[in-house]
Amino acid sequence: SRGQVSNITKELNEQVQAFRNRRLKKTYPVLWVDALYEKIRYDNKVINMAVEVVIGIDIEGKRDILAIEPMQEESESTYKSLFDSLKSRGLEDVWLVVSDAHKGLTKAIRESFIGCAWQRCKVHFMRNILARIPSKDKAAFASRLKQIWLQPDIDTARTYADSLMDDYENRYPEAVKILEEGLEDSIQFYSFKHMDHRKISSTNMLERLNREIRRRTNVVGVFPNMDSYIRLVTSHLIEYSEDWGAGKAYVNPEKISLIQEERQMAA
Repeated sequence: SRGQVSNITKELNEQVQAFRNRRLKKTYPVLWVDALYEKIRYDNKVINMAVEVVIGIDIEGKRDILAIEPMQEESESTYKSLFDSLKSRGLEDVWLVVSDAHKGLTKAIRESFIGCAWQRCKVHFMRNILARIPSKDKAAFASRLKQIWLQPDIDTARTYADSLMDDYENRYPEAVKILEEGLEDSIQFYSFKHMDHRKISSTNMLERLNREIRRRTNVVGVFPNMDSYIRLVTSHLIEYSEDWGAGKAYVNPEKISLIQEERQMAA
């Protein structure tokens, strides 16, 4: 009946709000931040609205979904508001944020988390570079390019990148310029030598989650309002959060402890 539907919706809304506003832990060593766009009816119009998803790992190495926040636009102010919301819920200490290179996002990270490193997603970065390479040469160039992020340490990665840029600067100057300007931001994961670099060098883990979200939202198509979207997606992500909390650590907690000790000694 209509009354039963209303009661179920009310109960779901309460669970969703409790999850989205719950108290966070003080320290999340790594955050992954990424946006997905969905068609949502707003002010009698159907618009593509950005929805920001934030995942973090705690000191025990367990993953958790920290935020599902709609945004009218991706800008410095909206990202700053997102991070302020996380801090108001208890978050104080972040060591590394992994994201794409959106200017508003990167500036908000620098201002919101003083002393935090930023890792530019190597996958997004490679796509940006390869977009400037002719189709016939993409495969060969990509094969060499990806070797930058497979080197054993940051100095070797820089040396390899320099060699690559020397070889191609005359043939592909635009691609080499992008690589040169963004290289340092894309190899910050090397500073966290105790962690598995495959897990903290890109937003792949978060993009996989976003694909799972879209599998469910594509069935709906256009959402009648933002509340209905947030209710559906958050209800789904609550299950992920519970599974992650009950499962194995995503990052070895002993490795996190080693990094924490090194940070304390350097402070």
